[in-house]
Amino acid sequence: MAAKTDDRLIAVGVLKGAHGVRGEVRVKSYTADPEALFTYGPLLDEAGSVLLTPKSARPGKDHFIVRPKESLQKEEWDALRGKLIYVPRARLPAAQEDEFYIEDLAGLDVYSGGDSPAGRVHSVQNFGSGDLLEIEVRGAASTIFVPFTLADVPVVDIAARRVVIPDLSLWSDPGNEKPAGDTGQ
Repeated sequence: MAAKTDDRLIAVGVLKGAHGVRGEVRVKSYTADPEALFTYGPLLDEAGSVLLTPKSARPGKDHFIVRPKESLQKEEWDALRGKLIYVPRARLPAAQEDEFYIEDLAGLDVYSGGDSPAGRVHSVQNFGSGDLLEIEVRGAASTIFVPFTLADVPVVDIAARRVVIPDLSLWSDPGNEKPAGDTGQ
């Protein structure tokens, strides 16, 4: 698998529609420091086109009220409600030690007591009680979830593109194996 590049787009927030009739728009930030969203330059759509260039932003209830450089009517901003906003990965700050961007974890090989990968990280999920790694286990019919804690995932090596889960069988369902002869992914 080729290494991921820093020009890939990372979702950093979502448009929540117009604010009033003066051309302002509501934006919800997904960043750890919500105000940092406005330091990453123009905010893009999923295709990489400029969607919003903030001139100023002020806090709202659970969002920011942004005065954009772009001139759209209230109805146009409202039509964009729910649209994710992105920035290139290269614009984001480096992760601190023992911190990871979710996007950087997807695709990492999973090792569990051997020299060859036992699976691959499919995604990171959070259903309300903490982050879970969704793992595609080789030979399994469906994915499994492993708590993303230091005890359960003691090694995350982004440079080597691998994570270590000491006992993957703790999280496997015994009836989760693919039937013999099934080569489908």
